[in-house]
Amino acid sequence: MSSDRLPTLFIPHGGGPCFFMEEGIGPKGTWDRMAAYLRGIAASIGQRPKAILVISGHWEEAQPTVHVGRNPPLLFDYYGFPEHTYRLSYPALGSPELAKRVRDLLAAAGIASGEEAERGLDHGVFVPFLLVYPEAEIPVVQLSLRQDLDPKAHLAIGRALAPLRDERVLIVGSGMSFHNLRAFGSTDPRVIEAAQRFDDWLASAVEEPDEAERSRALESWSAAPDALFCHPRAEHLAPLFVAAGAARGDRGQRTYSDRIIGKAVSGFQFG
Repeated sequence: MSSDRLPTLFIPHGGGPCFFMEEGIGPKGTWDRMAAYLRGIAASIGQRPKAILVISGHWEEAQPTVHVGRNPPLLFDYYGFPEHTYRLSYPALGSPELAKRVRDLLAAAGIASGEEAERGLDHGVFVPFLLVYPEAEIPVVQLSLRQDLDPKAHLAIGRALAPLRDERVLIVGSGMSFHNLRAFGSTDPRVIEAAQRFDDWLASAVEEPDEAERSRALESWSAAPDALFCHPRAEHLAPLFVAAGAARGDRGQRTYSDRIIGKAVSGFQFG
């Protein structure tokens, strides 16, 4: 990787506003290591991005759609949490210029896209970024997933966006490497073992040094051990496909590993 080229990331964004609650999902301290990992990302990257492009597991459209607003609002798309968590603030500017560049790159790759200016940043963006870049001084643009969650299509979206890395844009996929909400609170050993098997497979796929082999593995993720148990739908995994596609030839590495209520959860960096 060139000294000026930014890496791409796949980060876990936790459960709702979990980092900003005294008591919440899981025993006390459940989210402490994840919060520490998120707080350490800026220092680990080293250079300051010019802008951030985030693909969250909480926004799906028929075609990839980019938010083009200059002052994106926040979308509090979580329910049943303490009142103060609906007063969180993340006043980062948007970047219509970056949004246009995203659409131009997608068009050059033959990928149709859309734009919108009203929706705002969902909690897959503002919750983790309150820890990653709490000063909110770097412009943030959000790009949606495709509703079909097709891994090959999302890898292609990432490949089309790869030039942004040389333009000091940090590309971040925000999701969770385990996302079976019905099983999330379970301490059944079978659930814990299934999560570990899939997490081990996922790390091996991401760390595959050959780009073509890595892409083939991720395209067929649903055949991995316990994949469809860990992800009954792929919306929290698909942001990883975009980050992996944008990595191009850069190998991935697991930069965060933890157990949340017993379930293996990981974060990854490419480049």
